[in-house]
Amino acid sequence: MFSAIANIFRIPELRNRILFTLFILFVYRIGAHIPIPGINIEALREYFMESQRSGFLDFFDLFSGGALKRFTIFALGIMPYISSSIIVDLLKTVFPYLNNLSKEGNEGRKKISMYVKYGTVFLCVIQSFALTTWMKSMKTGTQGSVVPDDAGITFVLLSIVAITTGTMVLIWLGEIITDRGIGNGISIIIMAGIVVRAPQAVAQTLRKITETGEPIVGIMLVIVFLVVIAASILLTQGTRRIPVQYGKRMTGQGMTQATSQFIPMKINAAGVIPIIFASALLMFPSQILSMVGGFRADGILSKLSYWLSPGQPLYVGLYSLLIVFFCYFYTSIKFNPDDIADNLKKYGGFIPGIRPGSNTSEYLMFILNRITLFGSVFLAAIAIVPDFILKLWPDQVAPEMAYMFGGTSLLIIVGVALDTLKQIESQLLMRHYDGFIKGKKIKGRF
Repeated sequence: MFSAIANIFRIPELRNRILFTLFILFVYRIGAHIPIPGINIEALREYFMESQRSGFLDFFDLFSGGALKRFTIFALGIMPYISSSIIVDLLKTVFPYLNNLSKEGNEGRKKISMYVKYGTVFLCVIQSFALTTWMKSMKTGTQGSVVPDDAGITFVLLSIVAITTGTMVLIWLGEIITDRGIGNGISIIIMAGIVVRAPQAVAQTLRKITETGEPIVGIMLVIVFLVVIAASILLTQGTRRIPVQYGKRMTGQGMTQATSQFIPMKINAAGVIPIIFASALLMFPSQILSMVGGFRADGILSKLSYWLSPGQPLYVGLYSLLIVFFCYFYTSIKFNPDDIADNLKKYGGFIPGIRPGSNTSEYLMFILNRITLFGSVFLAAIAIVPDFILKLWPDQVAPEMAYMFGGTSLLIIVGVALDTLKQIESQLLMRHYDGFIKGKKIKGRF
């Protein structure tokens, strides 16, 4: 392992790519601490320390590395770009034009990327306006208003322009990491925003464990953490390979038999998208009810807000069911058995024992439904790990630390880390160096 790390810095191109990636991440972290001009930083900090109504905000603050609660130029992070990408993927099933563009090679992908960026700007304007309006309503007892009372339309426009520009700069930083650095730039920026909060979360948890005098909890947390990481790797890497054979073809003066291939079907083809969708759907009503306020503590709205809060049985049950639903929904969009069956038939390929055409499509759909069921249940189990940790050790574990054990954060960290290690190992093996694991290969995510 250490020799592999030393080999990385012996290769000038690989060394420069890694150092360039680290430099861009440093720039990203600087931008995450540049606040919007005109806000009262102390009042903003006091508001979030006293308020218990930021559950929905905590979810999106995870992806911005804490920039959202600091109301910086990177407040929205990369989330508008992710949302725009998901929307465009969904629109491909509605508009054949977009679906055909995705099949036209590099030119088609460039046009789709352009539409995604246009959608990102549109979402940034809407979300930054909503965020600025909410910030103007924040008031504290000792520090006063977060936004000066005399701030008018000029402040709103300035905030919208600054936040929108910040998000587009992040997209640009991600793209140059992909081109000149190592790994997928957008994914690495998201992972950096999550990982940067880990030291503070660990320090808070250690302090709580020390205060309560229960060191055994720390040992159990380490064990749970390792188990969940292993489960996340299995879920990320798990693939069902469907064997495919091709008939003999005429080449030159004779017939040749094409080599056998396979169709990779991922156990979790939807990635972390189901968790994002499910969390947003469940947190949004509760957050709106909390913001509106004004209802009696014993009223039905108060009870509904309580039962839809993280950790409650109704929340956990609905959360799990929504994850399973969105796994099937998004997988059906990304994986079309009819297209695969048609392509196999067109090029003379077939699955052994299955007739080409509709029979192949039905067989692929049957396999897809089975592996998606296991993958979605496995994903739901990992997603609810933080809720169980907070239920078991509410006085010993900081909430930020609990959410590092499962759900979106850990799956993103594991997936991006595996992708990046795969690229580094490929660079090492291409130059005849040993990889990270001697005699083994790090499997790709696909």
